[in-house]
This record gives sequence, C-alpha cells and structure tokens, in this order.
Amino acid sequence: MKLTINGKSVNVDAPADMPLLWVLRDEIGMKGTKFGCGVAQCGACTVHLDGQPVRACVTPVGSVGARHVTTVEGLSATAEGNAVRAAWEALDVAQCGYCQAGQMMAATGLLLRNPRPSDADIDAAMQGNFCRCSTYKRIRAAIKTAAGIDPSDRREV
Repeated sequence: MKLTINGKSVNVDAPADMPLLWVLRDEIGMKGTKFGCGVAQCGACTVHLDGQPVRACVTPVGSVGARHVTTVEGLSATAEGNAVRAAWEALDVAQCGYCQAGQMMAATGLLLRNPRPSDADIDAAMQGNFCRCSTYKRIRAAIKTAAGIDPSDRREV
C-alpha cells in the first residue's frame, strides 16, 4: 500500500490490520513514535492523520488510505509544530522523554485547531497523554508559550 508520511510517499508491504505504529517503527524505521500501552490509553504513540491526533497503536494501517500521516519527525512542517518544539526545548519540558513525542503531537494538534487555548482547552486536548515523570506543569507552560500566551496566565475562556 502507498502511504504519505511527513509529506513523502512511501510504499509499504504490510497486512491491512497491522497497527500504524508498527508500520512506522518496524517497516519504515521511524523510531520517534513510541510504544507505550498498546491500547490507546497513554498517548505515547500519537501521530496526526490529516492534522488530527490519533493513537497509532490501534489505528490499522489499512484504514489510513489517502490521508497524510505526520509523525514527530515531521512536526516542523507547520508553524505550530515548530513553535511547540521550540517551547519544549526552551522550557526543558522533557525529563525521561519517553512520552514527549506523543505529548508534542497532541499539543500541536491542539494549536492547529485552537491557536489561543485556555487551560480547559489544554486539559481536554492533553487528556489521555500520560507522563510518568509528571512534567504536566512544564507541558502546559510550553503549550502556552508556543501559543504566545504568558505561561502564568490562568485564563479560562
């Protein structure tokens, strides 16, 4: 099957029911998307399909079709993705770093939909993205920084 990943066409020989995560990691060799739980509960495997965050561990590759897949490796293709990467780096968000690819993909998906999110918007968008190191305050601050909002702003819109 033919996939579009990070703007490039890729031919893949994989069963249609193989999770997109394993196609990315094992068939194509893109290791940025992480395996966490395998049941779409932790968010480590988050990628975008046409700009919408999805869990790659439960998304059959055969369901992707002509939609565009964006992984953490392709995050810099948008202004929002660049802003998220820069904020993550500037605020030293990652501790162990394992969940951060999924966190950054969810944050970028939020900013693509809502460029000025409130705390409630951030909470809703990031729900289900778990961080064992509990860097949630730094994640929120980075999302606000990427959106051009003062991280200390506690606005609820």
